[in-house]
Amino acid sequence: MTAGHSGQTRKVKRKSRRGKFLVIAVLVLGVLLVAADFALAAAAEYQIAQRMREKLQLKEDPSVRISGFPFVLQAIRGDYQRVEIDAYGVPIKDEQKDIELRDLDVEADLLHTRVELGDLLAGNVSKATIDQVDGKVRIKALDLNRLANQVTPFDKLSIEPDNRVTTTTPTPAAPETPKQKTTAAIKLSGQTNLAGKTITVAAYGQIALVDGAIQITVDDIELEDASLKQLVPQLRNALAIKIDPGALPFGAKPTAVEVENGAFTLSGVVTDVPLAGR
Repeated sequence: MTAGHSGQTRKVKRKSRRGKFLVIAVLVLGVLLVAADFALAAAAEYQIAQRMREKLQLKEDPSVRISGFPFVLQAIRGDYQRVEIDAYGVPIKDEQKDIELRDLDVEADLLHTRVELGDLLAGNVSKATIDQVDGKVRIKALDLNRLANQVTPFDKLSIEPDNRVTTTTPTPAAPETPKQKTTAAIKLSGQTNLAGKTITVAAYGQIALVDGAIQITVDDIELEDASLKQLVPQLRNALAIKIDPGALPFGAKPTAVEVENGAFTLSGVVTDVPLAGR
């Protein structure tokens, strides 16, 4: 091998090593930038959680997630496209309205929260605004069971959609804006003790949104023991329950109701709201 050829080989090896070092450096820099982005987002989420704890009057910080990557681009614009707020097991007590709920789930989707990053990280949100909030409150079977017990003692009262109800909707000629549902078919089932007997009950009816509150109306009751039909009026009255959780997150007015397995859900929308205050 000639000296010239040996020198060229060494140059190629040095270039190869420099290329590998450059690739590694770029990868390390990328990892550091991603880590910094997540760290900055976490700091912003912490500050929002603090503000939400005050605004929603919670005992603990709610779960907060700022969607979208990279976070830094939203921070530069001062426009956070979607912020998800979740709080579980929230109690509500209003003695004036005779309301006591102990196990609510509260959700809020904040669309386009507008605040400068410096102000947000400093906890100064006095000028922060939100274009739109989609608020939701979930009332679970545990609270329903307790409210029903004020009239007739029930055990393990469950909530589910009434799957007996089926509707056929014709396909529209053109897309239409979905309408808010203010009523929904329900099935309530459980056990109660009446006339010295344990009675298994399956009740079918409707849940309706009335002045921001949920009103349950029972139309049909099925008993395991058909000889106890005389108790149907008492059971229907016991399950005709009105539940008023008050305003939704950020003061949104309830406009829709839905029945899920194990819960009722109230939802509504409010626009142009401040991030600070109550």
